[in-house]
Amino acid sequence: MSMRDENGPIVIAAGGTGGHFFPAEALADALVARGRRVVLMTDARAGQRTTGVFADAEQFVLPGAGVAGRGPIRALRGGLALLKGAWAARGVMTALRPSAVVGFGGYPSVPPLLGARLLGRTNRPAIILHEGNAVLGRANSVLARFADAVATSFPSVAGLPSRATAHMTGMPVRPAIAALAGEAYRAPDETIRVLVWGGSLGARVFSDVAPSALAALPLSLRARLHVTQQARTEDAERVRAAYAAAGIPARVESFFSDVPALLRDAHLVIGRAGGSSVAEIATAGRPSILVPLPVAASDEQTANARSLETIGAARLMPQPVFTVESLAAALLPLLENPNTLTAQAAAAATLARPDAAERLADLVEASLHQAPPSAYAHPHSSGPDGSGAQTPPLGSPVSVTLSGDASRSPALSMESHV
Repeated sequence: MSMRDENGPIVIAAGGTGGHFFPAEALADALVARGRRVVLMTDARAGQRTTGVFADAEQFVLPGAGVAGRGPIRALRGGLALLKGAWAARGVMTALRPSAVVGFGGYPSVPPLLGARLLGRTNRPAIILHEGNAVLGRANSVLARFADAVATSFPSVAGLPSRATAHMTGMPVRPAIAALAGEAYRAPDETIRVLVWGGSLGARVFSDVAPSALAALPLSLRARLHVTQQARTEDAERVRAAYAAAGIPARVESFFSDVPALLRDAHLVIGRAGGSSVAEIATAGRPSILVPLPVAASDEQTANARSLETIGAARLMPQPVFTVESLAAALLPLLENPNTLTAQAAAAATLARPDAAERLADLVEASLHQAPPSAYAHPHSSGPDGSGAQTPPLGSPVSVTLSGDASRSPALSMESHV
């Protein structure tokens, strides 16, 4: 039985919003540091990268579109675009002869991984998925059925196929975020720094609710506040005006390039619960109020937020009840009791995986030593004794608990963290 070419390039399939792209860049950084050649396959939304690790790498922009939540005509067009992208990816990979393809979820990962699956067995690379949420995404629920390994960010992930080969690596974060791990949380003294973010583009609900809720706090607290808030460009001026009217110093922008510094200085974070956001909050060890995106395809953000709330690290507030009054009521006991913030910060830090990029790189490299299985049957469909037990995981990552089932609709979707 032939082994895979361990010296071929490693294709990284990622696109869309920062929530999918940041972990892909972190993995690429780790692989390049090990002397590996990386190739990026992405979608038109992400486009060609001109900065970071991919700027000097080969890049391929492939056709593709989400199909879930669309009308039948648009869904058909999206499906055809995905198939066109998969065939294009197959052609590129026939020439590249990659040793592995790593996908990070969402529809941009579908064409490269399907293209890899369409290659002949002797040329087929290892197929590895990374799932950043506590619920398997729609795209990954399809791709996991023929992947060699699924790397996860949470100890328990709903929706994984029962025979998936799962390894908990954690969510790769940017090196500057990983560097925050282990820094002691300093409870607020004279100044209370609140960071409000809302996904890669900002979310209007935070602009509607947060300024008024913070303005409703008692003067003794309000006078100590300093707010940094992400807002959409069209909302920024009214958000600034609301804080100014309340006498609250505020920095309001549509995009922040200094997120690691903002997280380090924050005493409390208010925001969405996308996989990357939750991982960054945990890595920094910061208390949070999390408002899951209500239209997320698999409600994965609620599961992510609950993973923090369950251990006392965060407060979960579904968007329908995220009002000025309810947020003000949640903020008051937190900001009046620094010991509560400190305890939540310590709980959040227990979920930190600052070495996640290295652990995922270990898994990728370990997969290169595995021979492509006959007819591409799942490698762990049965144990060595025929009992159905899984063989030991590749490399050193910890196996995770599988929950839920794989009977959900396998429709693909764009998984947004906005």
